[in-house]
Amino acid sequence: MRSFASWEEVPIFDSEAAEAGFWAENRPDLRLMESAVAAATESSESVTITLRMDPRMLARIKRLARSRYLNYQSMIKQWLSERMENELRER
Repeated sequence: MRSFASWEEVPIFDSEAAEAGFWAENRPDLRLMESAVAAATESSESVTITLRMDPRMLARIKRLARSRYLNYQSMIKQWLSERMENELRER
């Protein structure tokens, strides 16, 4: 079974059969799951911000999140967290 380390590696599926095939052969990396759990526990300590965004971009993000059965705000936070970790690693 293949592990993936980023939600970006999960494709947008054409059918339920394609999605079932993907999940039968792939699983999230343990670090990815731990970061998702950590993000959930940090939500009680979160701060609300306002972020202006192009409506078309937001619609695309929401569509992508929905295809992955995620809340779009959680997916955005996950992306930011992954990017921040990459930036800190590259220093």
